[in-house]
Amino acid sequence: MSELRLLRSADLPDLQELSRAAGWNQTADDWQRLLALAPEGCLGVEEGGRIVSSTTAIRYGRELAWIGMVLTLPEYRKRGFARSLMSHTIDLLRYRGTSWIKLDATEEGRPIYTELGFTAETPIERWRRAPAPFDGESPNGIYPFIHDPVLDRRGFGANRAALLQDLASIESASLPTSAYAMGRPGANACYFGPCVARSFESARLVLEWFLSRHPEEEVFWDLFPNNKPAVELARRYGFEPVRHLTRMGMALSPTAPYFMANDSAVYAVAGFELG
Repeated sequence: MSELRLLRSADLPDLQELSRAAGWNQTADDWQRLLALAPEGCLGVEEGGRIVSSTTAIRYGRELAWIGMVLTLPEYRKRGFARSLMSHTIDLLRYRGTSWIKLDATEEGRPIYTELGFTAETPIERWRRAPAPFDGESPNGIYPFIHDPVLDRRGFGANRAALLQDLASIESASLPTSAYAMGRPGANACYFGPCVARSFESARLVLEWFLSRHPEEEVFWDLFPNNKPAVELARRYGFEPVRHLTRMGMALSPTAPYFMANDSAVYAVAGFELG
């Protein structure tokens, strides 16, 4: 007998097993962050005393909600769990007055999201840097993270201050008024992102800050291939594309204004589950 319910911290072992089974990079801390930031948006299907399917939805004000962690254990697939969770999540977000929903879809998930009403917006890719020495030093002029809502909204398009403050406590840096970057550990590789910058040069400096702190480590970086400066920067520092997804969106009201983001300012996203 299956039950759809809210996820809670006691489910972390099951949630880690979901992401491990998919080969994803999220850690227990990543799951806990989602549970803390979106306690009413993290849902799962429980069967046999464990969580076998999940989805999360973090809201950035009323403007935008981000869906992620749509996962089902392999032996429980083809039973409609993911579709049921997605439908319930969309209804909940509509009830709460959310204007837009977005997500980053795998090739396997894209047909389901299309049927639910999402439309493709832009490609998004994961790039990987194999363990390698960093030939240089951490650049000068790097400061601890300072939240600049104008800079971040210019790129992302919505207020995600709570998320940024949480991520900043892990690893972060700023070039005041010009750029910021963050990083965090992962199950498979350390993660570079988010990074928002006003120029190629400022993005280069915060990337060098990050790489100088992680020599000889594998690094993941999620970026928009249409952002040519970000692609050039990634190639220059030894990254190569390893996964291809599609960013998709859906307006929850026919009168919702079009959600505006500036991908050219986003050199690295916060994560496929965070936007």
